[in-house]
Amino acid sequence: MSWIPFKIGQPKKQIVSKTVERDFEREYDKLQKLEDQTKKLHKDMKKSTEADLAMSKAAVKISADLLSNPLCEQDQAFLESMTALDTAMRRMDAFNQEKVNQIQKTVIDPLKKYSGVFPSLNMAVKRREQALQDYKRLQSKVEKYEEKEKTGPVMVKLHQAREELRPVKEDFEAKNKQLLDEMPKFYHSRIDYFQPSFEALIRAQVVYFTEMYKIFSELTDQIDQAGLTDEQRERETEAKLSELRALSIVADD
Repeated sequence: MSWIPFKIGQPKKQIVSKTVERDFEREYDKLQKLEDQTKKLHKDMKKSTEADLAMSKAAVKISADLLSNPLCEQDQAFLESMTALDTAMRRMDAFNQEKVNQIQKTVIDPLKKYSGVFPSLNMAVKRREQALQDYKRLQSKVEKYEEKEKTGPVMVKLHQAREELRPVKEDFEAKNKQLLDEMPKFYHSRIDYFQPSFEALIRAQVVYFTEMYKIFSELTDQIDQAGLTDEQRERETEAKLSELRALSIVADD
């Protein structure tokens, strides 16, 4: 959100102190940054959950493709391993979906609702700015008549200008005071608002990864019967690849 003050002739009398205007700009700038950060976080959280779902769906697709491999019909051990993998991937996908649903309800939706408050805040600031410009315009008008010769007609117009100024001044001062009082409260309330969401996010992640540890530990026990290390498996794979390369049908001309 952005705040662009209206351009208008300035009255000689300073109607808003530099301290007050500086305080207002400081508090409003903090809320502008908060709005930008909230929107960015909402967008990033949505991208994160979408990526999570895409990952688990892709894993299920891969395990299903492996399970339908013709080799499974010929090798019982391979069939059992792929069945175990497919079961694990489907369990992972189910827990992932549950995690994403929880994050949607406890983090993403609250972020969206919080972002929805800022348009009303922006409108209140615009109304305050419009009131300030009306105040300046009428103050300039009063000053113009105050500088003229004090004739009867001038005094009548001066009285009318002052009467016109009074409610406008009161309106601005009320709007200004309300914003100066409430903007800091709104800013500081973000902690109480978001803390439950972030705690829920942490809990959802902890539950998910705890379940993933169980799922993949069980999967390891099912398929890692030989008890080989990663280095041993790599050497075994290289040896098999060397045997394939030795075949005449893949030999270099």
